[in-house]
Amino acid sequence: MRVTEAGLAALLIECADGEHVEAWRAELWRRRERGDLSAVEIVPGARTVLLDGVADPAETARRIAEWPPPAPSGTADGPLVTIPVAYDGSDLPWVAEHWGLSTQGAVDRIASAELRVAFCGFSPGFAYLAGLPAEWAVPRLSNPRPKVPAGSVGLAGEYAGIYPTASPGGWRLVGRTDRVLFDVGRDPPALLVPGTRVRLVPA
Repeated sequence: MRVTEAGLAALLIECADGEHVEAWRAELWRRRERGDLSAVEIVPGARTVLLDGVADPAETARRIAEWPPPAPSGTADGPLVTIPVAYDGSDLPWVAEHWGLSTQGAVDRIASAELRVAFCGFSPGFAYLAGLPAEWAVPRLSNPRPKVPAGSVGLAGEYAGIYPTASPGGWRLVGRTDRVLFDVGRDPPALLVPGTRVRLVPA
């Protein structure tokens, strides 16, 4: 783990992998709630955690470096959100064949996994869902689709994700949901925030 200053009021924590990112994200949130840390935003990424709105970055970096590194738990303890999915995506047969399973077997595999929001990005409300074993990783499309419908559920690499709005995308589409992933009138606007546990159950 390495902590570096990023601008006038931010710090970047570089982690070994996604499990360490989640461990640091959870620890930083806990410390902020207790008043041990002052940061406006704590933003996890694939291998980093950004702390923005830090009053004294140098002093905060020194303090963080003295904290015992949080151990990855391997499990998430955030709230559970169940997403009903119609598993009829155009890439589902390809994914099943890639995994050496029947189509129903592929659906059962995805639905049985408890996922976790590792970080958000790409578009407002798009959550990168970790928790699929590395051996289940699937490659992105070589040529992304110019438009993926909102609510589409896809796989790419070791992640699952749901498109909150219609947009270009190269993920393998396995299904769709009617759940609203992002609503500016909701608090918070994003349904899926870092640390949230997610299950993609058959509708």
